Parts: sequence; C-alpha cells; structure tokens
Amino acid sequence: MLPTERPGVPPTSHGSAEYAMKTTQPPLATALTLTILGAMHSTPALAAHRCGAHSPGHCRMAAETAAAARSPAGAIAVRAAIEMIGVPYSWGGGGVRGPGYGVGRGAGIRGFDCSGLTEYAWARAGVLIGTTTYEQWRSGVRIAKEDVQPGDLVFYDSDRSSSGPEHVAVAVDATRMVHAPYTGALVRIDPLDRRTFLGIVRPSESVANVAGAKGA
Repeated sequence: MLPTERPGVPPTSHGSAEYAMKTTQPPLATALTLTILGAMHSTPALAAHRCGAHSPGHCRMAAETAAAARSPAGAIAVRAAIEMIGVPYSWGGGGVRGPGYGVGRGAGIRGFDCSGLTEYAWARAGVLIGTTTYEQWRSGVRIAKEDVQPGDLVFYDSDRSSSGPEHVAVAVDATRMVHAPYTGALVRIDPLDRRTFLGIVRPSESVANVAGAKGA
C-alpha cells in the first residue's frame, strides 16, 4: 500500500492498495509446511560466486545477500503470513501487532491491507520493515527472481505513471505468494508471476529496525 493509505492520510487517485487478483481460493495453510521447509534448504551461495574482483561495496552487498538467505527469518515471516489466511482485507488495516481496523472503505473491518500483512509477518520474525510499500521496497537487498526464497517481499507496480510499487506480498516459494488483495477478499495464496511484477526484496537487518521490532 501507499503512504496515502495509512490512517489519517487522505487517499489520492493512484493510491489504491487493492490489487485486483481474481483467482481461485488458496490451498489449506497446513499443506504448505513441507514446501516452505524444503525451499529453505536450497540457499544460493551468492557471496562466494559474485564477489571476485568487484568493488568492496559490491562484495559487502553480495555477502549481505548470502547472509540474509541463510537466515531463518524468512521462514518465520511466511509462516506468520500463512497463519493469517482467511483474515479480511481492510484498507489501511493491520500492522506489527496483527489485524486492525482500517480507514475509509476499511473502516469497520478488522484485517490487513497488503503492506499491513507484510509488516506484521516480518515483525513476527523480529524485523521492522516499515508501514508502506515505499518503505518496504527499501527495507533490504534486491533479489533476482530466480533466487526468491520463502519470506521474501514481492512487489507489483500496477500504475507505471507513478513512482514506487502499489502492492506487496510475501513469497511462499518460487511460484506462489500470500497477500491481502483487495476489499471484499481475504488473505490468500495466489500465483507469484504477474504482469505487473516489479521486483523482490529480502529484508536486511542492516536496513530494517530490528531493535525496534523486538521491542514492539
């Protein structure tokens, strides 16, 4: 969701957090456990292969990426998001403490909007990634699509005329993500590969406010 989608901030014409993904209902959350566990054991050794003769800054980024990939935080985040399957979408709703009442068309609905769900999932892993899609887009290391791991943040840009992503989800595996799609829908699993796909971010402890998350 966008900065204009948070409580107390009026929406703009391009500020919709409602990502219209009209697809089938998700499988049961318990059926995903083995998929998640298996995916966490296939971690790319990025630092060893991409450093070489590159600059120190490039090497630090490669090492940080590899360290993030080895972290169990992603598994915690995706499990937390999966536990919320079936919770209603609420425009402006939810955050680090879980589902919450939204604003505007989300008023009176206790649930999550897209970035409220991802914020909650990563807070459960002890990492504060920010409230809006803009903040979350800058919360870690950019990851190639082929290197996606469970828990990575997947971003979509449905309005190329405006800057930044309009939607965010949590990767379940290489082909699926869990997200809060739009008003009237529930948190669910959908295919990750979409025409509006923008990129993937793996939250990084050096970027996100870990100490604040643990104290929340």
